[in-house]
Amino acid sequence: MDKTWNNKAWFMLIPVLLLVGFSAVIPLMTVVNYSVQDTFGNNQFFWAGTQWFEEILRSGRFWDSMIRNLIFSFVILAIEVPLGIFIALNMPKKGIGVPVCLVLMALPLLIPWNVVGTIWQVFGRSDIGLMGYVLVNLGIDYNYVSDPADAWATIIIMDVWHWTSLVVLLCYAGLASIPDAFYQAAKIDGASRWSVFRYIQLPKMNRVLLIAVLLRFMDSFMIYTEPFVVTGGGPGNSTTFLSIDLVKMALGQFDLGPAAAMSLVYFLIVLLLSWVFYTVMTNYDAGASR
Repeated sequence: MDKTWNNKAWFMLIPVLLLVGFSAVIPLMTVVNYSVQDTFGNNQFFWAGTQWFEEILRSGRFWDSMIRNLIFSFVILAIEVPLGIFIALNMPKKGIGVPVCLVLMALPLLIPWNVVGTIWQVFGRSDIGLMGYVLVNLGIDYNYVSDPADAWATIIIMDVWHWTSLVVLLCYAGLASIPDAFYQAAKIDGASRWSVFRYIQLPKMNRVLLIAVLLRFMDSFMIYTEPFVVTGGGPGNSTTFLSIDLVKMALGQFDLGPAAAMSLVYFLIVLLLSWVFYTVMTNYDAGASR
C-alpha cells in the first residue's frame, strides 16, 4: 500500500521556525557579530577579529570562574543524584502516600529562581533568618556575607533543596515502570535488597538518570539567579561563577565585545561537556546492557 504524503503539513511549522529564528538565531548572530567587533558607543563598531576570544582565554578571571563552576557542578551532582535515588527508593509505591509525596516533591520546583534566592537570603541571615539565628545561637560562627565557606555551603544547600526533587521524580518514574513480577521473582530467589537494587531497579533507572544528570549538570553549570540574589558573587569573588562574571562584564562594565566572546566560549563549553556526559553515560549503559 502506497503512502500518501501531505506536504501542506510543513506550513504548520512556519510559525515555529519564525519564532525560533526570532528568539534564538537572530540573537545568536548578534552576539557573534559583537564578539568580533569593538565599540565606543554611538552605535559605531570597529573590526577586532579574534582579539576578544584570545583575551578571554588568557584571562585568569575567566579560568577562576570556570573552576568555581566545575567544582559547584561536581558537588551538586555528587549530592543530588545519590540523594534523589535514595528518596525515590523509599517513597511509597501505593496508597494515599503516593500523590502526597509527589506533590511535596514538586513544590520546590514550582518556586521561581529569584524567589528561591530571596528565601534563602533571608533564611540564612543571623538576625532575622531562622537558619542563621539557630546556627549562631548554637555557637557556630556562620555568616554567608563575609565567609566564603559559609557562602558556598548556603548556595549548595539551597540548590540541593531546590533541585533534588527533579532527580527524585525522574527516578520514581523509572521505578514505577518496573512490573511487580520482577520483585516477586527476586523474593522467591532470596535476593538481598542490594541485589534487587543492582540488578532490577538501577537498570530501569539508567535512562532517567542520564536525563537527570544532564539536566542537573547544565542547570548547575549555568546557574545565575540564586547565587546572585544570595551573595551577589561574593564575598569577594568566591561565588562569582561564569554567568555572574559575564553579566558583570556586559552590564556592569559595558564591554560588549569581550562579553559576547565570553558568552560564545561559555556556550561551547556547556555544549561540549554535555556531549561528553551524554556519550560516556550512553556508552556505559550500552555496555552494561550486554
